[in-house]
Amino acid sequence: MASQANANEAILIHGPRLTSAHYGRTAETKCVPDKLPSSGRLVPDDFSVPAGHVAGGFRLVPLGPEHNAADYAAWTSSIDHIRATPGFVRSSWPSEDVRLTQNLADLERHARDAADRTGFTYTVLSPEGVIGCVYIYPPRRAGYDAEVRSWVRASHAELDESLWRVVSAWLVADWPFRHPDYATRGNS
Repeated sequence: MASQANANEAILIHGPRLTSAHYGRTAETKCVPDKLPSSGRLVPDDFSVPAGHVAGGFRLVPLGPEHNAADYAAWTSSIDHIRATPGFVRSSWPSEDVRLTQNLADLERHARDAADRTGFTYTVLSPEGVIGCVYIYPPRRAGYDAEVRSWVRASHAELDESLWRVVSAWLVADWPFRHPDYATRGNS
């Protein structure tokens, strides 16, 4: 039987840091990365982390506290849509109970993760403002070297597959991952 400490261990995924219980997994069934660099970081120390990406009408920039109000407005207006998005279907995030100050703390954590090179979160911008988010974190399933999730706000649902294609190409071109776990879209 897993200890209580292990049962409460965080699983790095999208949105707020979720525990095994949040994701419907027990400590015994959660998956951990096969191999992370010896530093415990998601990417090697000598890897130059992309400062962003522009393609397909999207601009991805590192998510930070400066995006709090726009990020909060984007996901709180799209909770049901996000929960129906591949990669988020069985997730308890997003939650209606999160307040703007809690969202700020979460964005600060994402910024720390990026500084520590343990995870990377990018806000998705269009000319209208924040329309989504991309999360790159350690994998929970064996056989993968990263877990990638993305969502777009409900008002831009038609862009979900386009964002998936842009991010998929970006992962191949600019990231060191060979086997990212990124839920497919549509006929992809």
